[in-house]
Amino acid sequence: MGSVELINRNGSDIERADAGRDRAGAVADRGPDAAVEAEALDAYSRAVIRAVERVAPAVVSVSMARQAPERFRRRGLPELRGAGSGVIVAPDGYVLTNSHVVDGADHIEVRLQDNRHFAARRVGFDPHSDLAVLQVPEAGLPAAALGDSAALRVGQLVVAVGNPLGFQATVSAGVVSALGRTLRAQTGRLIENMIQTDAALNPGNSGGPLVDFRGEVIGINTAIIAGAQGICFAIPVNTAKWVVTELLREGRVRRAYLGVGARSVDLERRVVLQYQLPVTSAAQITEVQPETAAARADIRAGDLIIRAGEVWVSSPDDLQRVLGRHPLDTPLALEVLRNGERRIIETLPTELPDGA
Repeated sequence: MGSVELINRNGSDIERADAGRDRAGAVADRGPDAAVEAEALDAYSRAVIRAVERVAPAVVSVSMARQAPERFRRRGLPELRGAGSGVIVAPDGYVLTNSHVVDGADHIEVRLQDNRHFAARRVGFDPHSDLAVLQVPEAGLPAAALGDSAALRVGQLVVAVGNPLGFQATVSAGVVSALGRTLRAQTGRLIENMIQTDAALNPGNSGGPLVDFRGEVIGINTAIIAGAQGICFAIPVNTAKWVVTELLREGRVRRAYLGVGARSVDLERRVVLQYQLPVTSAAQITEVQPETAAARADIRAGDLIIRAGEVWVSSPDDLQRVLGRHPLDTPLALEVLRNGERRIIETLPTELPDGA
């Protein structure tokens, strides 16, 4: 009787009820542990289903085309194409995706879950965080709710929705594997507080949302580790919120810039003990670009930066993090060691130029 519902779809309600009782009885016969397991699995499924039903209408497919280099055009390939995912973040047509999905695009198309498709314009992009904002000429669109990535906990259920390898509206589920990871964008700058997850991601998932059990976006899927299984990363939504605000308001993300090159070096033990420093390494200046904030402040090659503002600096990455958060047109005090002498240098960072 347990197979009646599958075999005879036109069977009576009585037959289907009997089949349901038989299945329930089979679970009960396996004992209380099996019943608890079945209930837990069902709760897991319901959580995933609710999350998907809430966010799926806002998930879109993003495709791009750009003119191919001359060597490809000579072979009869006039343009290069790419595809990824995105998520609608405002009903008036604003879509959030990865910067690398639309990098260099001459034409961008966004396809909705109901198969409507629109030519999209690029409102702004920030390759340093690998995020971009697009807009399609349509209003009243289903927008995803943005959550709070600061509230995430390791082990928490997450769901990824996107278009991996061109398979539209694909769902994968997993957990938050780790928090606070740091990855480098294609520009070489750090993306901080990355979310590591084992929710399966593949090429084409890039730009799609990572959501919690409520269906709220807590990250933007962006990277996988080639050759690894279950090691995937998402940009935290709190970072995305800030970037989107900057792109909509300014058309770009403004970051502070000193104009120096630096490397990490170990400090001599006697220096650490003499000045009672909480760090054992520093960012050593290797070059100072002319006509920059660093040059105007008389920062010199060889200077060891040990603190920027209130943050102790043990590497160039630490200095970059401070500059990434520092408001423009605001002085920044650097504590340096020069020829063994400890001194404070006041700087006035400028805006990070394009390409830096």
